[in-house]
Amino acid sequence: MRHPFTFVAASLAIAAICPIAQEMVPLFNGHDLAGWVNVNCAPETFRMTNGNVYCTGFPTGILRTERMYQNFIVELEWRHLKAGGNSGFYIWSDPVTARGQPFTRAVEVQVLDGQEGAGYTSDGDVFPIHGAKMVPKNGRGGDRAFPTERRMKPSPEWNHYRVECVDGDIALAVNGKVVTRGHQATPRKGYIGLESEGSPAEFRNLRIHELPASRALAPNDIAESADGFRPLYTGVDLRGWRADGDAGSSWKVQDWTLSANGTGTGLTSTVEYGDGVLILDFRWPDKNRTGDWRQLLSTRFGPLLAGVNPGTPKAEKPPGEWNRLRVTLRGDRWNMNLNGTDLNAGDRSPGIPAKGTIALRPGGLPVQFSNLYWKDLD
Repeated sequence: MRHPFTFVAASLAIAAICPIAQEMVPLFNGHDLAGWVNVNCAPETFRMTNGNVYCTGFPTGILRTERMYQNFIVELEWRHLKAGGNSGFYIWSDPVTARGQPFTRAVEVQVLDGQEGAGYTSDGDVFPIHGAKMVPKNGRGGDRAFPTERRMKPSPEWNHYRVECVDGDIALAVNGKVVTRGHQATPRKGYIGLESEGSPAEFRNLRIHELPASRALAPNDIAESADGFRPLYTGVDLRGWRADGDAGSSWKVQDWTLSANGTGTGLTSTVEYGDGVLILDFRWPDKNRTGDWRQLLSTRFGPLLAGVNPGTPKAEKPPGEWNRLRVTLRGDRWNMNLNGTDLNAGDRSPGIPAKGTIALRPGGLPVQFSNLYWKDLD
């Protein structure tokens, strides 16, 4: 049996001489972001400008493809518009951010400028994040793969990446030469994404050539499937929300996190929602105090949370750690899930309104929210 890296190297060599292997399909149409999904950013974070994808860098978040990819070769060019910029190119990504994180589970190909340290470089690191796995070649004791030489051009020059992904093996070529490799990645089928992380950047000439799959994948090797979630918080302002009473001074937009100091009232959505699924991450930042999470939502959802039996086996994380609450509502039936634990089984609440707003309540203590998503149910 051939070593997987022999296969990757051979594939790259064939691609260099075989025109068929270089039949690349654009991932952007040059006019807009059709075919891509805003995971958790403001609408203006990513936009098409002069045929390039421009990223403001704020908030921290992800733009991903509408569809999954398994085996493929991707080429792209990128540049940072300010020295020291940070971004990333995601492969085999989940469609929604990980709990308490502005990033998805994925394998990240680092897009970094001018920063070097014991555990990272600006020359093409590749590493798994937030639950993904990968075995590096040329690692330093962890799961991060380091480049074998320095080939990156500094800001504002353009750099070229060629990323080949085959059956969980990854080979990154930086400006014409393969320098970073990883293998045994999982997931090894998922979405492709661009990262926003605090600095303006541009991407262009994103093209993909799909390669055949050699075998069926186990379920845990496939990313979660996209199912219509859209973000309810922009990460840069309170669009879509109105402050109740004195709430405006007690809430603070902090990039991908929305914080309340606990002294004011709440925020209420400017839109009413019908049947659907709500995802909400929260944590109590003071590690010595915790509030009642059942009081964090009100209006249409408040009575549902209040109805959860306090004697239910405790699923909440300790103060300081992020929790993920998922509420599914269809008609008068609803289900509450906290950190993967179902707290009820399709309870009924006769008389619940068919539509209503979502209201966030601090509950008298400092609390932080992130990853607010909604999905409509037919």
